[in-house]
Order: sequence, then structure tokens, then C-alpha cells
Amino acid sequence: MNDFYKNYKGIIWLLTGILCGSLAGLLLGKKVEVLKPIGDIFLNLLFTAVIPLVFFAITSAIAGLEPGKKLGRVMGVMAAVFVGTVLVAACVTIGAVWLFPIQEQLTRTPLPLEESQQPVAEQITQLFTTQEFYQLLSRGNMLALIIFAVIIGLGALQSGEKGAAFTRFLLASNEVFKQVFIIIMKLGPLGLGAYFAYQVGVFGPQLFGAYARSLGLYYAVGAFYYVFGFSAYAFLAGGAKGFRKFWANNIIPSATAVGTCSSIATIPANMDAAKKIGIPTVITNVTIPLGATLHKDGSSISSIIKMAVVFALFGKSFDSADVILLALGMTVLVSLVEGGIPNGGYVGELLFIAAYGFPAEALPPAMIIGTLVDPMATLLNATGDTVAAMLVARFTEGKNWMQENLTS
Repeated sequence: MNDFYKNYKGIIWLLTGILCGSLAGLLLGKKVEVLKPIGDIFLNLLFTAVIPLVFFAITSAIAGLEPGKKLGRVMGVMAAVFVGTVLVAACVTIGAVWLFPIQEQLTRTPLPLEESQQPVAEQITQLFTTQEFYQLLSRGNMLALIIFAVIIGLGALQSGEKGAAFTRFLLASNEVFKQVFIIIMKLGPLGLGAYFAYQVGVFGPQLFGAYARSLGLYYAVGAFYYVFGFSAYAFLAGGAKGFRKFWANNIIPSATAVGTCSSIATIPANMDAAKKIGIPTVITNVTIPLGATLHKDGSSISSIIKMAVVFALFGKSFDSADVILLALGMTVLVSLVEGGIPNGGYVGELLFIAAYGFPAEALPPAMIIGTLVDPMATLLNATGDTVAAMLVARFTEGKNWMQENLTS
């Protein structure tokens, strides 16, 4: 019981704050408007911290890579597998959202949103680039910041020994801003509690019907993907034997993921499972640790659900081609950015809200969904790394990789 509280105390306190705030909103109505500044302060701290947090997370991850003898091919195939599986999870979820709409209850009372009148070409240009360096420091230019951070990371990596001091600075800064984010999130129960008191008191309790519906859809899609998606990947990687090996060795990683609610904490269990499955050591040592940070099938599913809910809250359609394409791109970026960051899902929410031009009011609804789906998301994120490593082995070692490594 103590271990359960230790692993989930962040979620428990956050939900407690949200529940207390929601009850206050129900009981006091619009009188709770006096609490809104508390919620706004919390959101402003999040938006302020996200810029350096994302920058140093990306640059330090790239700058800290160590090229190896076989690393180039493994990294290339691994990147394709990570992106491919994340996109498959997103597409499955988009199909589920279309088949079982979660937006219907929300579109009756959409929140106000100022429409952008800029031409599409100009919006695309501003999405990926800025005219001045200082403009990268705005959360409205988050994608441009990410692209620039990747370039900085590659520059530091290619500088080698001459850039070692700068690389150490990036790594140290990343650790510092992880702690900054942890400190800010300690205010989460109070900040989100105040904000939900305001949301419920002003906009009414009808919002919670949508949360229940969206959560039901998420867990249904997640369970489907966990059983059938991972089974398909394992079969593709190693045939019937791969299917049996994966599920025979996936119990402990699955239990660890749910018990710890952490992909990082599941790395040892995943690496042990990968060894028993017969995945080559060089692939295991690269794919499993990086997968814990960069590969997030569960987060991909929750990203689409959260986007659909936020779009509905503001009376926007989530079915046009440009919206879907950007959603898929954002899903991949969220998977890359949120890994390794405490409460990284909140960073992902900040990213897609900024990319679509939604106001700060869009963040709390996305955060509550992200909080409630965390156990299932961690299960998919963590155990998806092992089956991803199987796919990497299949495409780098050939179809007989399992037999060769189990007999060697």
C-alpha cells in the first residue's frame, strides 16, 4: 500500500485538488471566480518553464549520443519503427474518434476562440520558423524552437571534444529544468483545483460528461492496441514464435509499468525480457533506454483524444485533412518531447495547444484527461519498447534473428 501511494501520490494529490475544486464550483457557482487568479498563476508558470525545458531536453538528448560501430543502422531502423508505431496508434485512435464521437456533448456550449485570418502559407511558415531569435522564446513558436533545438543538438554532437564543455552545459541545464518542472508541478493540486473550481462554477458541470466518455474511449482503444497491436508487431517481428515469446515475457514489464507508473522504471524489466526473447544485446542497449524516452504509443493515443476534446470545447471541427495531418505530426513530436521529462504529458499538451493557436483555457481539460489515462498510457509506452526492439531486430538482423541469438 505504501509503495502504491509512493508511486501514485502525484496523481492522487492532483485528482484530489481537482475534485475539491470541482465540488467548490458546483456548490458556490460563479462565486468561485475569485479563485481564477490562482489557476492563472499556475498556468503561467507552466507556460514560462516549458520553453527552456523543451529546448534543453532535446539538445542534451542529441548532443549526448555516442556513435558506435553498428549504431548508425540500428538508429535509423529504430527511428522508423518508433515513428511508424506511434503513427499507427494515432491513426487507430482517429478512426475510433470518428466511429464513436466524444465531441457531441461538448459542441452544445463551445468556449470562445478568436479565429486566425492569416493565409495558410503564412501560418505554415510561422509554425516552423521565426524571423528573430528572441521570437523562439514564445510558446506560440514552439515547433520552431524544437527544430532549432535539434539543429543545436546536432551541432554540439558534431563538435566532438571541442564542444564537450557546451554539451556538459546542455546536460546540466536539462537536469536543472527537470527539477524546476517538478517544483512547479507541486503547485498542481492547488492551481488546477482553483482552475476547475472556476471552470465548473462558470461553465457548469456538463464538462464532466465528456471526460467520462473520452476516458472510456481511451481505455477501450488502449486495451485493443495493447492486445491486438502488440500481437501484430510481435508476429511481424518473429512469426508465431515471436508472438509466444513476447507475451510469455511481457507480464513482468507490464506489471512494473502499471505499478511504478514510469517508463524509465520499467527499463530493467524490459531489458531482461528482451534478453529472454533473444533480441541482440546491441539493439537492446540502444532501443530500450531510448524507447523509454522517445517511444510513446500510449501518449500517441491520448494526444488524439485530448485534441478531439479541446477542439470540441472551442466548437472546432476535428475532421479536416490539414487538422489531421498536423495532429499526426504533433503526435510524433509530443512522443519525442515528453519523454524523460517529469509530467512530460503536460508539456505535450502545451505543444499542441500552441501549435493550433488555442488559448491557455484549453490546457486544464487536456491535463485532466492526461492525468486520468496515465496508468494505461504508461503500460503502452513502456511495454511497447520491447516489441519495438523486436521489430528493429527483424529489420536489421533478418528474419532468423531470434533463432540465431537464442542458440548463440
